[in-house]
Amino acid sequence: MKKYYFILTAITLSCFSIQAQEISLKGKELFGDLKARQIGPAIMSGRVSDLALHPKNNQVLLLGAAGGGVWKSSDGGASFVSLFDKHIQSIGAVTFDPNNPDNVLWVGTGETWTRNSVSVGDGIYKSTDGGLNWTNMGLPKSERISSIIVDPRNSNNIWVGVLGALWGDSEERGIYNSTDGGKTWNKQFYINAKTGCSDLVLDPANPDIMYASFWEFRRTAWSFNSGGMASALFKTIDGGKTWNKIHNGFPSGQLGRIAIAVAPSSTSILYAVIECEKDTEKGLYKSEDAGQTWKHLNNDFGLVVRPFYFSRITVDPKNPDIVYKAGLSGSISRDGGKTFKDLGSMHSDIHDIVIDPYDPSRIYVGTDGGLYRSWNNGSTLEIVSNLPISQYYHITLDNKEPYNIYGGLQDNGSWYGPSQSEGGIEAKDWERVGFGDGFRVLKHPTKDIIYSEMQGAENIWRYNTQTKELKTIQPLQEKGVEKLRFNWNAPILTSLHNEDRIYAGSQFLHVSDDMGASWKIISPDLTTNDKSKLNQENSGGLSKDNSGAENHCTLFTIAESPLNKNIIWVGADDGNVQVTQDGGKTWKNVTSNFIGLPKNTWCYHIETSNFKEGSAYAVFDGHTNNDGATYVYKTTDFGTTWTSIVTNEIDGFARCIQEDYINENLLFLGTEKGLYITIDGGKNWSKFENNIPSVSVMHLDLHKKTNDLVMATHGRGIIILDNIDILRQITNEVITTDVHFFKSRPFVKIEKSSFGGTATELEFVGPNPSTAAQIVYYLKKRNTFGKLEMEIQDKEGNKIVSLPVSNQKGINIVTWNFNEKGPKVAAGKTLDYSGFTTPLVPEGTYKAVLTKGKEKYVHEFEVQNDPKSPISLASRQEQRKTTQLLFDKVQDLAYMVYQIDEILQLNSSLAEKDKGYKKVATKYDSQLNSLKNTLVITTGDNYVGSAEKQLREKLGTIYASIASQYDAPSPSQKANIESVLDLFNKAEIEFKKLEKNVFPKILEKNKSLNPNYKLKTFSEFIEG
Repeated sequence: MKKYYFILTAITLSCFSIQAQEISLKGKELFGDLKARQIGPAIMSGRVSDLALHPKNNQVLLLGAAGGGVWKSSDGGASFVSLFDKHIQSIGAVTFDPNNPDNVLWVGTGETWTRNSVSVGDGIYKSTDGGLNWTNMGLPKSERISSIIVDPRNSNNIWVGVLGALWGDSEERGIYNSTDGGKTWNKQFYINAKTGCSDLVLDPANPDIMYASFWEFRRTAWSFNSGGMASALFKTIDGGKTWNKIHNGFPSGQLGRIAIAVAPSSTSILYAVIECEKDTEKGLYKSEDAGQTWKHLNNDFGLVVRPFYFSRITVDPKNPDIVYKAGLSGSISRDGGKTFKDLGSMHSDIHDIVIDPYDPSRIYVGTDGGLYRSWNNGSTLEIVSNLPISQYYHITLDNKEPYNIYGGLQDNGSWYGPSQSEGGIEAKDWERVGFGDGFRVLKHPTKDIIYSEMQGAENIWRYNTQTKELKTIQPLQEKGVEKLRFNWNAPILTSLHNEDRIYAGSQFLHVSDDMGASWKIISPDLTTNDKSKLNQENSGGLSKDNSGAENHCTLFTIAESPLNKNIIWVGADDGNVQVTQDGGKTWKNVTSNFIGLPKNTWCYHIETSNFKEGSAYAVFDGHTNNDGATYVYKTTDFGTTWTSIVTNEIDGFARCIQEDYINENLLFLGTEKGLYITIDGGKNWSKFENNIPSVSVMHLDLHKKTNDLVMATHGRGIIILDNIDILRQITNEVITTDVHFFKSRPFVKIEKSSFGGTATELEFVGPNPSTAAQIVYYLKKRNTFGKLEMEIQDKEGNKIVSLPVSNQKGINIVTWNFNEKGPKVAAGKTLDYSGFTTPLVPEGTYKAVLTKGKEKYVHEFEVQNDPKSPISLASRQEQRKTTQLLFDKVQDLAYMVYQIDEILQLNSSLAEKDKGYKKVATKYDSQLNSLKNTLVITTGDNYVGSAEKQLREKLGTIYASIASQYDAPSPSQKANIESVLDLFNKAEIEFKKLEKNVFPKILEKNKSLNPNYKLKTFSEFIEG
């Protein structure tokens, strides 16, 4: 007995071990056909970091976006296509190979306009096929590449200016050279670990001459320093072998960022904009002797403002006296730099300007708000309206149908717009609800109120969308309270338990129960309050830059438990994490409980769990400490202990996490390099790359009604993964099954028609979600042998349609538009579009039958009518009955015409073979054509040259009209049907006369010549 028990126990444990074994699928094998949609918008676009014109074709332009990848235009900037989605989206430099510009392109990653929110790069890339495919050619630790020069005499000789790390020391800085096309690199010129190459330019008349500006700089989470004794301007005359300072006439002391440009038409003329210690010595310097001496010309505000952010000079290719300077508004000089005026109206913050060498009046301007084109040297400018490179920080969702997405953008205010719209999501669908740098935007749960903010809580607005009332409601300084410190990206949050409650975070947690009219502090200082990190007024280095971006020791994330209103978590930019379980009366600092987390690592996001009061997730971002590792933790005991849920599959530091509302093990992680998903609570992660680039995902939200995962990306706008319910159903049992159909909600036939939107051909339009039925199945293995096909059947098993299927391993999606097979229409001289109109199936139960080799797998699903529709069941039944009647008549007519055409062809063939039969054949032809000419159009074209409509066109038109609607025919339609069917009946009578009197004679004549000939039956014709 004991022996039997032992054997039974062993078997049981063995089975449990097999059942519990984790089976890990990754990436494409796991996600298969699941695909996100990028909805933009492009109305506010985003920061453009670098531009390059094709050296031989002025219609071709490359654009590098700050966080949105590489884009190419082949029509002079009218439209763009994305080239770089599979790679890091932060771009520093884009370049054509001047010797082979149609094919060879270079991209240096890592934006060089070093504000606090910039993303990072991972090296230099090369394409040899015009941008279709890219190879990383090295310099993986460069972080920021400012310049790429390809020797116009030899494509294998490349120079690269590396700015390097922003947040710490780095050896990978300076000027690198490759003589083998990028296969290997040599550090050609280096100063120190704090100083990088911010500009590298070539003398177009002599490629051995180059100029390089070096910049000493450093940013921390609480300060920025531009300038030092190592900053300098250098020149080489021997192809980079030796470099010498060219400072004769420069200011003394420390220098900051230096912009440098060579006049293409007169290369001894150089322009430089210099950041230095004395304000009176800052600004534009000019050399007329190739850098031997310099003269200070101008220190206008537009030239010296924020040099770390604006440091690009462009000289007209034909006139050395026309000079452009990027800046707050952009400046132009026509007298060699003596005087400047602003460029025309456009978005502020200009980063690059390029000039058409064939027509210098045509310029392109890259700004914080996208790309502009001008045909008059920048006096007037036009924005390019199809670049969806907007840089979101946060998003929230409402419960409207369709739901709206609310969010704030870098330097482009705050907006909200729909998740779908008539004809697609257009620029007109987006509404502005804030200015400046937009961050958190929150919809009041029930009222027509939207809260929004701009940088540093400089303003928090309460906006009534109906009355248009606008009030500023940010917490203000009060007597007896120390100065409030708000993060540049200050947290605000609406309560899940009190609809009028809103939270805000400074170093304290503030709460208002009257929508911001009054506030109270419900915490002590929850930060480290490190005095050494509270000197923001002096931030900037040689040029003071106190924008609020360096405010530190501030709260950054607030999270209220959905299960208990008294449980509130906060995370700070200095690493502190604290929790209250009594609504703010007492607080527990749990910062020391994170194992493996470096001290003072920024707490970027806290997510409270939907399943247990003590559970929460914390995401930390260490990149501002020059630490690119991933830190994500989970607690189940109010922070007493934390478990890391990071695995080696995650590449890049994390920004945010979203827990599913249904499946606790389904988590979504936003990182600097894209979206990661786990279906097992963090034991295994997979990167989701189906239409999601390697872009910084700043924030996530999951819609409870639609199950849509919505992403705020910092460079590619809003991206939506529609209905993640499939991911909830993935289990070990599913992925060990040969074929598995996923359950779905009933599919609804949406009864909504639209003539589309109003966007022009060159405007970006975000795609709507599919309204079709999506039948989702999983294949354990790729099907390589035997047939794999799917058909849709009704409940009784009658075939409706066959659908194309995918044989790939993993998740596969088959789309069905609720259509039956369309009618076969009569052949004629012109097209009959009624053949493309398919009847829609009625509401009911249907089957998807997948045949895989000899096996069949059946999945039942429901189709429902639109619940919002006012159409009655009786009306629907009449519509379907009428549609079927007309469908049958369309096919009957097609069969008539087929028979006539066959007999005509047969008759003609007989006449050629028997000359004596020709006279009789002509008589038969006349009788047959006389009827055919009333059945179908036999002359003209498909446009204005078309002949008068015949029976086919009249019957097809009314069929298509009835089949395309959902309700019963109108009285007018019924009258038309009666008229058309009368014509059909008359035609059928005439056809039967021919069938009786003419067909037999021709067929009999043919019998001796073609004894095996026979007309197709109706069924053979329809199926053929």
